[in-house]
Amino acid sequence: MITLLIIADDFTGALDTGVQFAAAGTVVRVVTDTRYDYRKADEGVRVLVMDAETRHLDSRDAYEVVWNITKRAMACGIPFIYKKTDSALRGNIGSELTALLDASGQDILPFIPAFPQMGRTTREGIHYINDVPVKDSVFGKDPFEPVTCSFVPDIIHQQSNIRVEVIKEEDGDGNKALMEDGQAPDDGPLSRIAVYDARSQEGLTAAALDLYRKGRLSVMAGCAGFASVLPGLLGLEGRESYAPEFIPRFLAACGSVNPITKKQLDYAEEHGFTRIRLTPRQKLDRGYWKTDEGQAVLKKWMLQCRLERRSILDSNDYDGTDETMEYAREKGISLDEVRTRIADSMGYILKHMVERGLNSTLLITGGDTLLGFMNQIKVCEMEPVCEMAPGTVLSRFKINDNMYQVISKSGGFGTEDLLVQLADTILYKKERVLC
Repeated sequence: MITLLIIADDFTGALDTGVQFAAAGTVVRVVTDTRYDYRKADEGVRVLVMDAETRHLDSRDAYEVVWNITKRAMACGIPFIYKKTDSALRGNIGSELTALLDASGQDILPFIPAFPQMGRTTREGIHYINDVPVKDSVFGKDPFEPVTCSFVPDIIHQQSNIRVEVIKEEDGDGNKALMEDGQAPDDGPLSRIAVYDARSQEGLTAAALDLYRKGRLSVMAGCAGFASVLPGLLGLEGRESYAPEFIPRFLAACGSVNPITKKQLDYAEEHGFTRIRLTPRQKLDRGYWKTDEGQAVLKKWMLQCRLERRSILDSNDYDGTDETMEYAREKGISLDEVRTRIADSMGYILKHMVERGLNSTLLITGGDTLLGFMNQIKVCEMEPVCEMAPGTVLSRFKINDNMYQVISKSGGFGTEDLLVQLADTILYKKERVLC
């Protein structure tokens, strides 16, 4: 029986949240079908994570998707529903939180957006990335979905007129919450979103424990940070861990344009990785990979990845250039279409390699790229297994009864040397990974 439903807005976010429960020993499944029949989940699955793919939708469409998912979950008697949000507050934050609250019929939705272990903190309602207000961080410069303000109630009110209050970390009990207008809330019946400060893991844990004691966890929201403290509170703990086996070759496929990921790629290239860059035509032309030229390129790249122990397949332009967007403008391709075409191309390349016996441990960075790959191989269900590093998730899935593994991460996660460290772990078994 499903105890907890997590509604995520992209694939990597679904995995990095679901893995918090898998690491505690709970059986978790991540699915991409928003009409999934909850009653048909495999026996023993207690946490279901649904990738609703609402990150890039119109806010009204995102509201409808989350509202419908929540209504069906309530009708099936799922006792806990968690709206997973982006740790940098990208996407349809206001509309999706409001949809969850409206569909659930609850009076209050507790929202803890912090993830202190990854440098995401919230102080007096302002969200920070490594002590920089989020709108002034790299996420404020995102070419597809820039975050334009840092005060969480303002972010919510870009898409909703729902009542919002900020619960300061030192308040704890919520009786001295700060409203967005600076006034303390009354005790009226109006539904509202309560944004909880958290400047540390201890503060986040204390807020979650306080909500648990008050019985306010039936509907809730946050990123993987809040989720990480829930297994113990909700009784979602279980089996013993095991050590996975890895193919001693490493391929990182990157579809993220986040500067954090770009630094990781540059660092890896400087430390011995072979780097393959896609041209604008290879990324954006729909029929390219079916041409003789495209098939020849795939054959060449496949050979390279078999010969090299550390490889990168990169969709980014060279620094200081904007070749892809210039090509898109010439061809009349919209910004949103650029994003989806790159994901489709990367997905097709990886599908081709896997079908032809890619003998590498595969890392995919960027939720769109991961979904593009899953769509190409026609797999709609995945099991998160463990974290290889904070925010970097090992998962497994089936193709024709054969089990495969993939590592994934969001573009905004990880230290500069992450890819090198992962490769060293996989190639030389410097650390024993337990799942």
